[in-house]
Amino acid sequence: MATGRNHRPATRSRGIPEATVARLPLYLRALTALSERSVPTVSSEELAAAAGVNSAKLRKDFSYLGSYGTRGVGYDVEYLVYQISRELGLTQDWPVVIVGIGNLGAALANYGGFASRGFRVAALIDADPAMAGTPVAGIPVQHADELEKIVGDNGVSIGVISTPAGAAQQVCDRLVAAGVTSILNFAPTVLSVPDGVDVRKVDLSIELQILAFHEQRKAGEDVTEGSPDPAAPPVRAAAGGRKGPDGDMPAVMPA
Repeated sequence: MATGRNHRPATRSRGIPEATVARLPLYLRALTALSERSVPTVSSEELAAAAGVNSAKLRKDFSYLGSYGTRGVGYDVEYLVYQISRELGLTQDWPVVIVGIGNLGAALANYGGFASRGFRVAALIDADPAMAGTPVAGIPVQHADELEKIVGDNGVSIGVISTPAGAAQQVCDRLVAAGVTSILNFAPTVLSVPDGVDVRKVDLSIELQILAFHEQRKAGEDVTEGSPDPAAPPVRAAAGGRKGPDGDMPAVMPA
């Protein structure tokens, strides 16, 4: 069933912190795994370990939901699954459109986890006329000229952008103008949106760069303070001992 476009999850009105909201899917994933194994109850320590957080933080997060568990018993798994699903708005059907059906967009369309988590891929959209009518994951691709009509007909409030960077902002603007109020952005660019529109960015290259930083530190290759960096370009002090922009460091320039 299509949802009203102005419907918002209850979390904001109840004052649940954004950091807690960001951890709720982690708890839900761990709880779902327990439920599938028919585990009836779980302690805060066990659930925290499965979700990758500390138990004190978990108990604080659950206090915002009004769930405190039972001493000596723990938390009821099925009830917590329902409670967190309700807070995240997953007890209803959220129609989603994916715009940009290249390799990444096609992979997202084929992802089997949408339906089981409260999301329905309502449409796949691409600007390439040759793609129109081509089925991907059993859904025929529709041309970008139909974007506004597709959003309106399906009551879509969540859009996924997996286009090249150069096209992402224009697609974003059209989605917002059509009534989309939440966007998941896979394009390697920062989107500008008006107030009232939420954007979550997934940038694989940034995540890999962060991992590279940690790998460098583990290998002991990070540059220690005061040591010259052999990979850095040569520099020389500016004439006259001029100050840099911050007023206290000597300005330098490439030799």
